[in-house]
Order: sequence, then structure tokens, then C-alpha cells
Amino acid sequence: MKFLSRPCLLLVLLAAPGCSPQASPAAAQDQPDDATPAKPGIALSATTRKNLGVTFAEVEVRHVATTVRIPGNFEFTPLARHEYRLPLAGRVDLAVAQNERVEAGQLLFRFQSPAWPQLLHEIILGEQEMARSAAQIQVDEATLNEARSNLKTTRSRLDALNAINLPRADLLAAAAEIEASLPRLEAQLGLARIGFENAQRTRQHALHRAATAVGLSEQELYAPSDGLDAEGEPLPGYMAIDWIDVRAEQAGVVEDLALTDGEFAEAPARVISVVNPAALRLRAMALQADLAQLDGVTRATIVPPRSVGLTLEDGVGADVQLGLEAHPNERTLVVLATPDGPAPWIRNGVSAFLEIVYGDDSSPRSLAIPRSAIVQDGLEHVFFRRDPSDPGRVHRVVADMGVSDGRWTAIHSGIQRGDQVVLAGAYELKLATSREDNASAGGHVHADGTSHGAH
Repeated sequence: MKFLSRPCLLLVLLAAPGCSPQASPAAAQDQPDDATPAKPGIALSATTRKNLGVTFAEVEVRHVATTVRIPGNFEFTPLARHEYRLPLAGRVDLAVAQNERVEAGQLLFRFQSPAWPQLLHEIILGEQEMARSAAQIQVDEATLNEARSNLKTTRSRLDALNAINLPRADLLAAAAEIEASLPRLEAQLGLARIGFENAQRTRQHALHRAATAVGLSEQELYAPSDGLDAEGEPLPGYMAIDWIDVRAEQAGVVEDLALTDGEFAEAPARVISVVNPAALRLRAMALQADLAQLDGVTRATIVPPRSVGLTLEDGVGADVQLGLEAHPNERTLVVLATPDGPAPWIRNGVSAFLEIVYGDDSSPRSLAIPRSAIVQDGLEHVFFRRDPSDPGRVHRVVADMGVSDGRWTAIHSGIQRGDQVVLAGAYELKLATSREDNASAGGHVHADGTSHGAH
């Protein structure tokens, strides 16, 4: 095999099809006169966007340089949880299940206590003592009134006999004896009244304990029931109670069942814990170095972490206050934020970010795009801007980046307000454009600087 000389090799390259400076007349006749040049950018059909899961984010004007983003997680407020305990030792009959939503006034559990008849016995004893004391008061009042009446009659007779000079020593002695007995009779009446008051307090104390045990007022507990006693009189309400019902004081969700159904427990054992799922706050841990920026801040935005189904606009406004807790070893301090309202992604234990903008409205603002929309391609960082005139096409733009708050990054050039950039799918587009660049690198370059792909 003989090697071609350099002049012969140059003639072979120039004669190669597709590489001559001028196309053949036949090829020129095959090309249409109105051929349109290829549009710049990357065409994204609806199918391609669906398959790649491409989403777009709008360029925003933000205080990126004066924004502090603090990680945290949601927790229940101190008043979100309500516990229901056994006021008396007894056997429990549960009426709800764990994670069940309950409304105010709904039955949570019932219990039957051997101490309940003892409370009723104390109430009955108090009522009996009140009745005995009331009868004793009537007797003592009648005795005292009788003595006063006898004294008055005796003195009237003495006055009448003295008027006719017929003094009676026996009547005088009787009057003196009756008058001397009055203090004793008055004391007996006072003692009977004290006994009635003591019996009334005893009954009231037992009634209060019983009302606390059943969760009713004393008036409701003492109100007449449908039952009748031996004399046909309505029984008081407490006499008709066998099982004691415990009902929810506020709406919520059953968080925990501390006892099993039918279990016997001593008072004050915890039975059920009900929590209000909407009573949440965000506990964030800020760096102590940011204390100067956080001092005086009262409003912020709680934003969710990047997740499927959540957008950048799903943030919720919140009231902010610096907590009293700080950790000297970690150099952090607690920041508490109460969201303005509920959101589907706000749940106990869920992680989120507290986005705080410090300073005033005069602080500088920048055009910014999400940090996740920027991908690294070799030594460059690029993003893909949606063509405003052709929404089905995007353009690869080298990112002229500024400061970043961890979620948003300021861009100095290449975008304007109202533009959209690719959020989800940017990495796949970067790979596609990188392959196109590699494919073009497999061609050859002409002497005039133009290039062609490999044939």
C-alpha cells in the first residue's frame, strides 16, 4: 500500500461530498428557496415536558441579601393537648379509638367506680343530718318561744296581783326560774343551727366531689331524675347514676389511649389524650450570630422544603418571637413562629424553613430565581429560561449569579421580571444539551472556521 502525497490528500478532501465550498448544481436545485433557519434554544413538546416532569418558576424581585432562612420543625403548642384522667378508681369502658376525630361533648369513655357509692353515702348522711338538725331547730325554737310566752304570762299575773296588794311569792319564783332558763334555751337553739350548717357543708362537700367525678354541675347533679323513691317522689340525679360518662371538653383528635378497654385503674390515672391538630407552631434554631438581624422582627414566612406537590408559593405568614431558650455549645437560639392559618403540609414533626427578611423596604432587592433551578455544567452554572414568545422552547443561559439565601439566588443578567425558568427537569435538560455539544465535537472544522458533524 502506497501513501498519498499531501497534494493528493488535499484533492481527496476537497472532492469529498458535503465538504466542498460550493454545493453541486443538483443539490442546489433540491434545496427549497424559502428554507427557514433553525430556531435557537431547545424545543420542549408537551409530551417531553410531561415525561421529564418539567415545571417552571417565575422570576421574582426579592430581598435576597437581607433574608435569613432558619430550619425548624412543627410542634404542638402547650395548650394543644388535653388529658382526661380517672377522678375515681374504677373500671374503664372506652368509647373512641386512637387517631379518631372527636367533637366537643362526644363520649370518650365510661367508668364504674366502687368509690361512687361511698360518695353517695356521704351525700345521704349529710342530708339526713340536715333533716335532723332542722327538726331540732324547730323543737328548740318552740321550747324557747314557749318559755318566753310563759314568762310573759307570769309577769302579767304578778303585775295584776301587785295592783291589788296581793303579792304571790310562788309566781315570782316561777317567773325568775323561767327567765333564768332563757339563755340555756337560746344556746340550745344556736347549737342546733350550727349542727344544721355543719350538715349542710358536709353534704355540699360530698356533692361537689360527686359533681367533679361525673363532670356535671352541682345543680345538674341534684336535679330530679326520672326515677322515683318508695314514696313516689322523684329521685335526685346522682341517685340514678351507675356508670359515669366522661365527654370531650373540646374538639380534637385522640392522640393516645393510656388504658385498655375494661382495665381497672387507680385515680388519677391518665385514660385518653386529645390534641388539637391545628394548634401548631414552628420551633426554629437560629444562629446566635444572627441575633442582631432577628432582634425586633415580628413577622416572617414559613416555607416548606422542596417536595413533590409543593410549590414555592405554598409559604404561610407567621408571627415570630424569640424564645427564652438558647444553647451555648451549639451557638443557637430558639425562634418560635405561629402560622396565620392551616395548610395541608403543616403537621406535627414536619420540617420547614422560617424565612425572615430584616431591615426596611429601602434595602436592596434583586431579580432572583430558585437555587434548585441552577445546575452546574462543567465549570459553569447554567439555567434554562423559557422563551416569552414561544412557551414551548427554552434557552440555555450561563448564570451570572449574585448572593443566595439558600433557596433563592440573585441573577445579575440574562433575565427580567416576568420571565420563567425551568425548575424541575433542569438537570435533564443540562444532560441533553451536553450530549448535543459532545455530538457536535465529533465533526470537523473547515478552514473558514465553520464546523460540520461527523458524516
